[in-house]
Amino acid sequence: MVNALIERWRPETHTFHFPIGECAVTLEDVAIILGLPTNGLPVTGPTMSSFEALEGECLHQFGVALRKTDCRGSFIKLTWFRGLKDRIVLNDNVHLQMYVKCHIMLLFGTILFGDKSGAAVHWKFLTSLRNFGGIIQFSWGSVCLAHLYRSLCRATRVDYKEIDGPLTLLLTWAWIRLPFLAPIPGNPRVFPIANRWCDWDRENYGYRYTSLENYRRLLDDLQEG
Repeated sequence: MVNALIERWRPETHTFHFPIGECAVTLEDVAIILGLPTNGLPVTGPTMSSFEALEGECLHQFGVALRKTDCRGSFIKLTWFRGLKDRIVLNDNVHLQMYVKCHIMLLFGTILFGDKSGAAVHWKFLTSLRNFGGIIQFSWGSVCLAHLYRSLCRATRVDYKEIDGPLTLLLTWAWIRLPFLAPIPGNPRVFPIANRWCDWDRENYGYRYTSLENYRRLLDDLQEG
């Protein structure tokens, strides 16, 4: 389904082109599907590449130094965050904040800003987590949507074979806006809406074997109403 959507994405307009017109994922979709804030401060900051700076940032926020084997260039392996999260004892607010920061970085690396490997997250996001109380002040929904647009534009190039980015957002958006593509939801009244399809594959096992040609035909036959 993702491939069929990419074929209909136009980088010039940042929209999907269907027989009945154009449409795109919006900030409202991001807020409803993922429950992310779409108002607030822009997610900006320095992007440093030295291992020493990365090591110092981890020491400052988690009290633990990274090894070079825990990194891949400017990316931190998710196994490092998972291991640290499992070892944290929640006996005070400091360790509770560390635990939450690990969880947020894992969400960044898997749901919101994942790379093609799905095994690492860029450490530039750590600087936005320095002020624990200020994390909610950032417009995470805006940067998530921008990341999706960039990923879709890159995926349309002939030299690109895979897509990264917030694919949970893309899939759930397609299932909501084009419900004839979606597996049967288990719980229609949930927020964020992405939770509607939690564990859907257990009851809709055959859905995963729908071919690209089937999705192309479904989108080509799309009619208004």
